[in-house]
Amino acid sequence: MQLGMVGLGRMGANMTRRLMRGGHQLLVSDRTPDVVKQLSSEGAGGSSSLEDLVGKLKTPRAVWVMVPAGEATENTVQQLAGLMQAGDAIIDGGNSYFKDDVRRAEQLKGKGIHYIDVGTSGGVWGLDRGYCMMIGGPEEAVKRLDPIFKTLAPGVGDIPRTPGREKLGGTAEQGYMHCGPSGAGHFVKMVHNGIEYGMMQAYAEGFDIFKNATSKELPENIRYNLNLPDIAEVWRRGSVVSSWLLDLTAIALAENPTLSEYEGYVQDSGEGRWTIQAALEEAVPADVLTAALFVRFRSRQQHTFAEKMLSAMRQKFGGHVESGAAKKKAS
Repeated sequence: MQLGMVGLGRMGANMTRRLMRGGHQLLVSDRTPDVVKQLSSEGAGGSSSLEDLVGKLKTPRAVWVMVPAGEATENTVQQLAGLMQAGDAIIDGGNSYFKDDVRRAEQLKGKGIHYIDVGTSGGVWGLDRGYCMMIGGPEEAVKRLDPIFKTLAPGVGDIPRTPGREKLGGTAEQGYMHCGPSGAGHFVKMVHNGIEYGMMQAYAEGFDIFKNATSKELPENIRYNLNLPDIAEVWRRGSVVSSWLLDLTAIALAENPTLSEYEGYVQDSGEGRWTIQAALEEAVPADVLTAALFVRFRSRQQHTFAEKMLSAMRQKFGGHVESGAAKKKAS
């Protein structure tokens, strides 16, 4: 299939590469000409502007927007809406707030343009591992774009089949699913990220307990000088708490058991806050997820080994680097 990709950052560029590997024709656009030039040298079609991009696409067009959530996404979607026509599709693969998706979809519906929200997980590893996708939008448009989603997804791989899954059908086993109407995809991804906060916090606190097992406040006979990289590694092998996040934790600890290169300043990207807001609206208790979010707020004032762990995990799965301002403040 032919697809336009707007935004060639950490994920957008690698998604473009994965799609080209799968035989799709990509036309790309980015504010940085050098990035467009690089992808063009790898086989993508370049463009000088959104107008140029849309003009080069065949109808019905499909453009995937992979820019930061908020104003950047809003402006890009609105510009594309002014350039595209009935039957075309705009895909937002970033981390937009699901209520913004509902509003945009309603706006574009009047023009006959399909709006599809795709919560995308995979970070900097997605080029080879594939991307887990949670999709919202009109069924007709989602079905038309299925070849794109199928190529980006990880596929069944070597993950054992869930007992009874063969009776259920669908694409979830492939690593992508149509969650429902507009906003549903980003709603599911939002809660996914809220859960991620809680999982990361649990690992971080546990390893902080291990690190402080040598405390002089403890009786000498129960002080333990524990090997943190080895603990992370042994848990990867058959433990009930094994996960990809633990894999990344093991990598970080193997590189540097003290995590001295991290200050422990942990940013939040919005989805954790939105998850708690949704819990409030639904009157659902979310004690763990709320506490995990508040720890990130606290980390910007004081730093523990647990917060260095959180920062290390974010860097490993998403390439998130502590900001220079944060490091300066921490020092």
